[in-house]
Amino acid sequence: MSRGLALVGTSGWQYDHWKGLFYPSTLPKAQWFFYYAARFATVEVNNTFYRLPTAETFERWRGQAPSKFVYALKYSRFATHQKRLLEPDKHLEPFLSRARLLGDLLGPVLVQLPPTMRPNLPRLEAFLSKAPSDLRWAVEFRNTDWLSSDTLAILRRHGAALVVHDKIPGHVDEATADFVYYRFHGGSFDGGYDPGTLADGAKRMAAHTAAGRDVYAYFNNDQGGHAVHDARALMRLLAELNVKTGGVAVTAHGLAATEDVWPTLSARSTPRVRG
Repeated sequence: MSRGLALVGTSGWQYDHWKGLFYPSTLPKAQWFFYYAARFATVEVNNTFYRLPTAETFERWRGQAPSKFVYALKYSRFATHQKRLLEPDKHLEPFLSRARLLGDLLGPVLVQLPPTMRPNLPRLEAFLSKAPSDLRWAVEFRNTDWLSSDTLAILRRHGAALVVHDKIPGHVDEATADFVYYRFHGGSFDGGYDPGTLADGAKRMAAHTAAGRDVYAYFNNDQGGHAVHDARALMRLLAELNVKTGGVAVTAHGLAATEDVWPTLSARSTPRVRG
């Protein structure tokens, strides 16, 4: 069995308060993405949740990224928070027609359901039945009532991943697909993680990659540059566990941002459009 690959990044890259913390103070904002992509193999894009970017934006994203960079896209809030997954035909096609412009740089699609949405298993089943199976779908539940064996069975049936996050303390870490998806929110989005928490996460991710599953991990605690610090710390911990990470050469002593190593995702042996 081939080992999976761990891709670690942050939830977005265009944060003005990262200037001087992550981005050099003299680096023009137009160059920020290139600086980011030299250090991380993936990014989670959250503005696709609030509004659908233009086709030109998606084409620019594709053109600016290295050949094996991965964009994870957060699915439309119209679909998740307003329609609450109802009428998938009305929101899947508009979103995916733009998303697919990323080509093979398109990674998982993150479907985050609101905490006020209680379990509706038939609705989840209906949505995932319509969601194209050539893409990777990851579902984040903010209501603990969703975390049941019946929900996990639906995710497994459709090859969708259960998003593991810390908005729910002690969230179950259960593999329901050939990949796993982690989100680190840092409490109020502004806290950093202690070494023990990151080490525990790295061990769990290493177990998934050893079982042949790819791992996507994103830090959303952008305030104070904690997301960047924690993402890089996690990459070093994974390197100590001999886990392959994409984008840059990583050792237990740090990141070598100038070395382009870009391992191949284990799932790319199939013709599916995946990150």
